[in-house]
Amino acid sequence: MADSRFDLVVIGGGPGGYVAAIRAAQLGMSVACVEKRDRLGGTCLNIGCIPSKALLQSSEKYEEAQHTLAAHGVKLKSVELDLATMMARKDKVVDDLTKGVGFLFKKNKVVHIQGEGRITGPTQVTVNATGNGAGAAQTIDTKTILIATGSESTPLPGVEIDEKAIVSSTGALGLDKVPEHFVVVGGGYIGLEMGSVWRRLGSAVTVIEFLDRITPGLDAEIGRQLQRALGKQGFQFKLSTKVTKAQKTNKGITLTVEPAAGGAAETIKCDVVLVAIGRRPYADKLGAKEVGVAFDDKGRIKTDGHFRTSVPSIYAIGDVIAGPMLAHKAEEEGVAATEFMAGQKPHVNYDAIPAVVYTWPEVASVGKTEEELKAAGVAYKVGKFPFSANARARCNADTEGMVKMIADAKTDRVLGCHIIGPDAGTMIAELALAIEFSASSEDIARTCHAHPTLNEAVKEAALAVAGRTLNL
Repeated sequence: MADSRFDLVVIGGGPGGYVAAIRAAQLGMSVACVEKRDRLGGTCLNIGCIPSKALLQSSEKYEEAQHTLAAHGVKLKSVELDLATMMARKDKVVDDLTKGVGFLFKKNKVVHIQGEGRITGPTQVTVNATGNGAGAAQTIDTKTILIATGSESTPLPGVEIDEKAIVSSTGALGLDKVPEHFVVVGGGYIGLEMGSVWRRLGSAVTVIEFLDRITPGLDAEIGRQLQRALGKQGFQFKLSTKVTKAQKTNKGITLTVEPAAGGAAETIKCDVVLVAIGRRPYADKLGAKEVGVAFDDKGRIKTDGHFRTSVPSIYAIGDVIAGPMLAHKAEEEGVAATEFMAGQKPHVNYDAIPAVVYTWPEVASVGKTEEELKAAGVAYKVGKFPFSANARARCNADTEGMVKMIADAKTDRVLGCHIIGPDAGTMIAELALAIEFSASSEDIARTCHAHPTLNEAVKEAALAVAGRTLNL
């Protein structure tokens, strides 16, 4: 006999899961959310997006105090790093936000069940308690199940993570001292962001990437600019290189690397290694396969256009299904999935989901890249505008980068936009909205932008699509 019954049980309390639970409750469903951590918020809030951004902000202020404030007439006699205080601030930010999710659950009457959920039937979830109640189990009957368990770091053969000297992103967020040499294996956004934190705090940073470029999902031109910008800051890059072994010694870590295409091996000595070669779905330990849920060859759960799996009563969203592994993508899917359950007709426009790399300069992208459009045989026009010609960027002394807009050659509809520069992650929202409403570059060009703002670079890039920039 079941211990309780709900309309919906959400497995996973991360951004996709907790937002889905709240939306379902708003729609009148009785909802339980099962989360194995002792705090809600999932990877993003606890050991991902949020703590990393807190450290990025703190490390940026430290670097400003050391190197750039003097140019503004702010002179400091000395600057000291208090790493323990910086880490404590990061932890408080995380703690406050996780408590906020708990408050939202209470407000919306979502039942939070701490434990590890396992699907034991098409409409049944068994929860093995974790934390203080470890060992106890309860069975929950439900009309519908939503899998929102996210992802985990992909391991690297030959490199065993101990979260002390060889770390995942989790360990990189909690180091108790600044490494002299910090090596990042993987040239994606996680590695570059954490590399930025520790470089600002004093580490020499080397990035080892298997491919011949960093940030392979980005527009190639923007990726090249990012690599140049990070190189100016002191990053060292070893591209087309693979790590085959990591050996701990009394003096640190010795990595064995060799060309990705094969060739002579060499060694690199360092203090800390961050393994950030990507993430994989956390979906194969839930009992889903056993009840008939179909998976693809990449270990992702197969879903239809309504996020329903091959078992009609089970849905899935976020990192466990196809698409970019982004918190805000999971949130949109969580809302849409619950609205489908309620008989509504929502829609997620995957061309309008932005992606951001929170280095400095930031990088933000939405829609198609040039490479994708070329591969699809789509005729397009490009407009570019550099921040060096933007008045506000000049005032802020943040002139690195540009806005690149891509529009359909026939219809002028905006197909993609890619920004490298100050506050790119905030600026991209204007372009996501433009794509959502099928705007043309002309629409953006004729929209009045306040002066002086960084967003004027967006307007100028739109003007550049038609070859009529005003300030360049």
